[in-house]
Amino acid sequence: MNQLPRTGIILMNLGSPDSTAVKDVKKYLDEFLMDERVIDYPYLIRALLVKALIVPSRSAGSAEAYKEIWTKDGSPLVHLTKELKKALEEKIDFPVEVAMRYGNPAPAKAFENLLQKQPDLDEVILVSLYPHYAMSSYETAVEYARKIHAKKKYKFKLTVIKPFYNDELYLEALTESIRPFIQKEYDHFLFSYHGIPERHILKGDITKTHCLQSPDCCSIPSPAHKQCYRHQCFETTKLVAEKLQLPAGKFSVSFQSRLGRAEWLKPYTALQLAELPSKGIKKLLIVCPAFVSDCLETLEEIAMEGKETFLHAGGEEFTMIPCLNVSSLWVNAIVNWTEGIRKGSEEMILSK
Repeated sequence: MNQLPRTGIILMNLGSPDSTAVKDVKKYLDEFLMDERVIDYPYLIRALLVKALIVPSRSAGSAEAYKEIWTKDGSPLVHLTKELKKALEEKIDFPVEVAMRYGNPAPAKAFENLLQKQPDLDEVILVSLYPHYAMSSYETAVEYARKIHAKKKYKFKLTVIKPFYNDELYLEALTESIRPFIQKEYDHFLFSYHGIPERHILKGDITKTHCLQSPDCCSIPSPAHKQCYRHQCFETTKLVAEKLQLPAGKFSVSFQSRLGRAEWLKPYTALQLAELPSKGIKKLLIVCPAFVSDCLETLEEIAMEGKETFLHAGGEEFTMIPCLNVSSLWVNAIVNWTEGIRKGSEEMILSK
């Protein structure tokens, strides 16, 4: 009988400032926004925008927003990712570490922690906690981890879980997290995904002829869909809506968190929340499937600011559905993916 490889897991999420102090928020925003996959302009232009304009003007406001959601355990996103780690460790017999793309804990520290626990590691499975492929989220996390792995010349293999936007286990976990909320009366169900600039979609189009070239490009089969964030968001929505049997016309998709003046994916969530009440939608359910852990973008931007916008515009009931966080079906999905890889399955492995 073949011995299973000595395996470790890294759960990699976006990240958070170390505290709500303005200096820590500045440091975090600088690292985040100077990433060439987030603001994809030439270095000098990016540095001018980030260091001279965006960070100085946004840090204090961002610090106040973080204070609104900060808990006794610190950042909700970091804490929830660590809780996910603990939940996994109860179900598997190999070590798990947490890493953040920006801030702490860093991937290099996660690698070293795994080696301390398992000095003769054969393989580390990287779970990039983004369901959908985008250069500014999934791709930058994966490539950064790969860069650290190569730089340190680790002997163990680094295996990456592919985007899971249409994986049955993820869809089941997401669907069942939503199901209790649709038992009550509601007028509309909004799937709000994190937005990205349209130019990112065009850059990611491996065919260079498909994305954003027609109104229904996301529903026309194409190799471009492998890296098309917009298509993958629509696909998640369609599959979950089918499982929940949501009536046609009673749900829609929007995109949040726009930054700057460039054209981002539309429609914008903020505008939708301001307009829906005038269309007779008074009771709204909203979910943010681009995030698996509740964070600033769900807890403050949607559950606080978004709710205020909707109610001020005439809405009556606003229900934010929590992210998957540490739900049992979500934990089981990661267990199944990693155990499968450990036993030789390649179904969930990202091909370079």
